[in-house]
Amino acid sequence: MKKIILLLAVVLTAGLQSCTGPEGIPGQNGYSAEAEVFEITTTFSQANNFSRLVPLTPAILSSDMVLVYRLYGVDGGDDVWRLIPQTVYLAQGEFDYNYDFTKNDISIFLDSDFDMNTLTSEWVQNQTFRIVIIPGYFSNKGQAVDVNDYSAVVKAYHLNEQNIKALK
Repeated sequence: MKKIILLLAVVLTAGLQSCTGPEGIPGQNGYSAEAEVFEITTTFSQANNFSRLVPLTPAILSSDMVLVYRLYGVDGGDDVWRLIPQTVYLAQGEFDYNYDFTKNDISIFLDSDFDMNTLTSEWVQNQTFRIVIIPGYFSNKGQAVDVNDYSAVVKAYHLNEQNIKALK
């Protein structure tokens, strides 16, 4: 009986050994799923049609999400960022900071129900925006992120404030 168990152990050990052979074909390179933040400061005027076009190089994927935040002010030394679109109500009417995007560019623009040439400089000059590009890969993670809160987005996607790329 001991010889049968020993023989069975030797046969199983030999049978379970894997074969060696040539390495398989390398797979395709994956997509680096890392969120990015860009910052731009722009002035809106009639000359630029109250808009700013930001080219995306390289192009983003169609599954990626783009969020744009406007620097609203400073509170206690901390920047206050608001997700756009954002409506501003003035005596002469209302206007919006808004944006749209394709795989190749982002357009940040003003839209209003009155003549935008009447806007004072506080609304059109030296406006700072942060553009957050979130790879579509993250949308499958199932985490609910309050995208209205810039700080929550920074935390959820592990964005480093030191790595924000300034665009000209």
